[in-house]
Amino acid sequence: MAAATRDLLVVGAGHAGVEAAAAAARLGARVAVVTLSLDTVAQMPCNPAMGGIGKGHLMAELDALGGVQPWAADRAGLQFKVLNRSRGPAVWGPRAQCDKQRYTVIMRRLLQRLAGIDIIEGEVSGLLDRAGRVVGVRLADGRRLEATAVLLTTGTFLDGILHTGAERRPGGRFGERPSVGLGADLRARGLELRRFKTGTPPRLHRASIDVERLQPEPGDAEPRPFSWRTRSVANRVLCWLAHTPEVVQSIIADNLHRSPLFSGQIQGVGPRYCPSIEDKVVRFPHHRQHTVFLEPEGLDCDSMYVNGLSTSLPADVQEQVVRAIPGFERARFLRYGYAVEYDVVAPLQVAPTLECRSLPGLFVAGQLLGTSGYEEAAALGFVSGVNAVLLARGEAPFVPERERSYLGVLVDDLCSADHREPYRMLTSRAEHRLLLGVDSARERLMPHGARLGLIPEAVFHVEQERWRRRREVRDELATRALNPDPPTRALVRRIAGVEPTAPTTWAGILRRQDVDAETVAAALPVLSGLTAEDRRAVLGGLRYDGYLARHQREVERLARLRHLEIPSDLEPADIPGLSREAADALRRHRPRTVADAERLPGVTPAAVAILIGRLSRARDALGRPSGSIAEGESCPES
Repeated sequence: MAAATRDLLVVGAGHAGVEAAAAAARLGARVAVVTLSLDTVAQMPCNPAMGGIGKGHLMAELDALGGVQPWAADRAGLQFKVLNRSRGPAVWGPRAQCDKQRYTVIMRRLLQRLAGIDIIEGEVSGLLDRAGRVVGVRLADGRRLEATAVLLTTGTFLDGILHTGAERRPGGRFGERPSVGLGADLRARGLELRRFKTGTPPRLHRASIDVERLQPEPGDAEPRPFSWRTRSVANRVLCWLAHTPEVVQSIIADNLHRSPLFSGQIQGVGPRYCPSIEDKVVRFPHHRQHTVFLEPEGLDCDSMYVNGLSTSLPADVQEQVVRAIPGFERARFLRYGYAVEYDVVAPLQVAPTLECRSLPGLFVAGQLLGTSGYEEAAALGFVSGVNAVLLARGEAPFVPERERSYLGVLVDDLCSADHREPYRMLTSRAEHRLLLGVDSARERLMPHGARLGLIPEAVFHVEQERWRRRREVRDELATRALNPDPPTRALVRRIAGVEPTAPTTWAGILRRQDVDAETVAAALPVLSGLTAEDRRAVLGGLRYDGYLARHQREVERLARLRHLEIPSDLEPADIPGLSREAADALRRHRPRTVADAERLPGVTPAAVAILIGRLSRARDALGRPSGSIAEGESCPES
């Protein structure tokens, strides 16, 4: 076939590839998507869910920018629940249980219907370059496809190997062959590849489980959608909660020598925050039981996902473990759990645009860049797809700011830190998480989506009016005085259950911890007229604005202190409160400044604050006047 030139060639049609192709096409680019099979577009090979803590924040931000994953998750959603409600709203994590087959169908139809996208079935075996720039790909059958830019989103397929006990077989995921030639080509071009590992639990037949003996886990009474495109969603299924009995510990301990994780068969590094059940037994021997969630994989299929039981143990051991759980005694296996080992592009080799520093024209996104999760993949796919188009046009790139978004945290972490394990988004990774709640995502990022042309002008105008109305309501609540005269005291007592003894405002009443803000809001016309989302945003802002203001000041203070130099003879182990992981990272890398230190894996925002405190006290001990500034040092907040 003669070479066909396009603006962007996307290799892989998983979550990153679909998001990148959709964004680029909607920006007017001519896009080709190369996939091993059209039937496996945007599959959910592991958990049948989207969102959660940290990941739900990414989806809210992606939706605000005009991404498609949140929209598709709403349409395929079976159960919706906000996690982490016991904490403040800034770290609430919306999550949806999805119909896996329906999600794939939705995304495949999207690619087929978007103007400017061609889908090509085939295996990419190498890159094409011209004058030091990547200009296309070579397929295993000899075809050559050319493009202005190439984006690799191969997921777990690059030299993938599946493991179940001692059994090893080539594969990117269950039932699918791996990509075997592309990795060698990337190495030959000087890219460093690393070996990572992930895993998945068994799938069980729905009718073989006695769910009457399990704890039901319903969705929220008032489910909330992910996307501004969705008016409402509904809960259509139940999930269930179970716990492994103590005997499971013994079963796994007796068979650890048969686990590819512990026999040395698997060399790849797995995700620290999503360990297999055998890894949990070894790492947490004092835990006598482990939580298991039973989740339907679709409305019209019999497959149940056993969340929390990821494993690569032999099939017979998996059967013993599963059938030891109360209610699972007669469980019938549809598929055994397995681990997949695959190659990734080592971080620090891509710029914040996600273009390879050493190979212009080549972009990388998704699990190939070392992430773990559908949401992280889609977010990176969006950034890479948009930037491939912008850079080809000679326009300024889109680089999300760390201080303004979880998406910025994700990109910055991957491009500036040498991560040696699969990266998963956590709220703890964001230093400024109090300012980055789900409810503020549109106000923070929708202006970027509108500027790019991915948010319709009419939609953006409606959202701007909502933000303006929120500000007006907050101002009204904060400025209308409530004097403690008898009628006012009686009114406040009836609505809020408290009596003001001094002049105050409704904002002051709503901030009180002994007041049910939702009950008060329902009685105040100025609030009851808002949508549930707007009312939640206003109430959250009122209740936490003191914390938010203080945090904003801390953000600005830390920004001024990032250039503090770290003495070469500082012993991190002597700093009280510093974790062993952070101390080891500081000792091993010996960063020159605080800014260098905060980019190291293991050095958390809390560790940075402790380090700054130590450096500030050491500076003060030298007798330096509080108002003086050493050369190259920022002035701290008084």
